[in-house]
Amino acid sequence: MRALRIAATGMAAQQLNVETVSNNIANMNTVGYKRQRAEFQDLLYQNIERMGAQSSDTGTIVPTGIQLGSGVKAAAVYRITTQGTLSQTGNKYDMAIDGKGYFQVQLPTGETAYTRAGNFAVNQTGQLVTTDGYSVLPQITIPQTATDVSISASGQVQVTLAGQTTTTQVGQLQLATFFNEAGLEAVGSNLFLQSGASGPPNVAAPNTTGFGKIQQNYVESSNVDAVTEVTSLIVAQRAYEMNSKVVTTADQMLASAAQLKS
Repeated sequence: MRALRIAATGMAAQQLNVETVSNNIANMNTVGYKRQRAEFQDLLYQNIERMGAQSSDTGTIVPTGIQLGSGVKAAAVYRITTQGTLSQTGNKYDMAIDGKGYFQVQLPTGETAYTRAGNFAVNQTGQLVTTDGYSVLPQITIPQTATDVSISASGQVQVTLAGQTTTTQVGQLQLATFFNEAGLEAVGSNLFLQSGASGPPNVAAPNTTGFGKIQQNYVESSNVDAVTEVTSLIVAQRAYEMNSKVVTTADQMLASAAQLKS
């Protein structure tokens, strides 16, 4: 019975939907996380009677025909890159991007990764790094004699050295943007890699045209909305239940057919 197979594809699709929503909810408090949305497509159709075909020798045309669908499939899990709320932390090495752009991070493999999570720190040599110890690019080193660190909206990193009243610039942050941000490949740990779908990075200083500005002492919260996710979860659960009801109904129909006696 075709209904069994169709309902099975619907249950699999809604399972993926629930998994996507659950990942959003699990990352509600993840710095820089961008929520995802599952998208679906209908499967191939079987033409029992093709619309537009001639139904008689006199040339009459079938107006609608008969097409039977075969279910649903996952088309994509789309990342929604809207701005998250900026939360003040008081940590002088924390930075949030207000607008477009990604921080650049050097992985141990030598690859460049990209992140919206600006909860940075300094390592034992004073180098600005992520929470995993990966270097922020361009590499910036804070002198051990620095008594204060100031990061401007345009990404200039300045320090006040012991015994001095004027500031000294020790580095310049740069951001990367992509034509298709949703095409970036997520690799975990708040990091993304360039892909063929994202296009090459466009790198420039913050607070220039097309790039966001830096907010020191802030981090960007996830853009997950609890009400939206719970609502989506309920809708997905009900859709799963309705597909399971179709399976039950089809099974009962098959049982009734099997009980027919000649």
